[in-house]
Amino acid sequence: MPQLRFLAGPSFTDLSPIKVNSDVPLHVKSSAFDGKVAVYVKGLADSSGSRASSPYFDHKDRKGITWSIQLQGRFLQTHSADDIIFGNVFDRPLRVPWGFGAALKFMRYVDPSLQEDLASKSRPWAFSPFVATMPHIHHARLDDDSETPSFPAPYDPICENMSQVRTRSGTGRRHDAIPPRHRKQRKVHFRSADRRRDVQFGPNDLITADFCHHYLDFSDDGIVLRLPCGISIDLLRYWDGQPVRFVCAERNKGPSADKQPWGRVLFCIVMQREDEVGLEKASVSYCE
Repeated sequence: MPQLRFLAGPSFTDLSPIKVNSDVPLHVKSSAFDGKVAVYVKGLADSSGSRASSPYFDHKDRKGITWSIQLQGRFLQTHSADDIIFGNVFDRPLRVPWGFGAALKFMRYVDPSLQEDLASKSRPWAFSPFVATMPHIHHARLDDDSETPSFPAPYDPICENMSQVRTRSGTGRRHDAIPPRHRKQRKVHFRSADRRRDVQFGPNDLITADFCHHYLDFSDDGIVLRLPCGISIDLLRYWDGQPVRFVCAERNKGPSADKQPWGRVLFCIVMQREDEVGLEKASVSYCE
């Protein structure tokens, strides 16, 4: 398997390396976002061939998880929850493997709010509302006595807590219909755009989130996507080396929204092949 490295920053081009599985987060700050990012990958080897383990993968609440992108931070301007999206942006068309249609159907089953154009002949993308797609979210208000979780927390992973969320429609702290500590119910609740628009996040809202899944296996044999339907795809056979970006952005509401759903980038995490580092900068013209 090729050596991989992870980077993060406030834009597609302003990026710094993250030491995976180190429990040392990277500070990401811009005029739009102020926070920290940490990455954990089970079985990932460094350039010397050694593999760093993490107690994160042994925790009872993360059994079976193989990778995790964790973040904690504040959006420095106020946004509705509908206007914050999270997903992937690619620089050029993807080499689509056999079984891709089944994989896409599974993605839509897991995340019904997903919108995508992964078959794009120019710049493929896939995005979902942040509050509907994120597997684990902890929300705290900085202007009251809300509990603030430590970060990162490999021995005590992020727990669901939306009990302090405030809405436009009510005078109380949260709408009674928002499930405070049940992630599956929270994801169902926020499939509704109206409900997302009713929730506002601003500088006093501290978001701690864990984007983690068990569908990817990282090993010496490659990076394998394993779906519950029995389909396995060796992604390295189809990966042309372009960076894989995980992007949090403002929703684009302008005239180009049909072609490009993302507007201003809030933060970005990138997975790169070491042998492609430097080549991308020389061959790609970035436009965020």
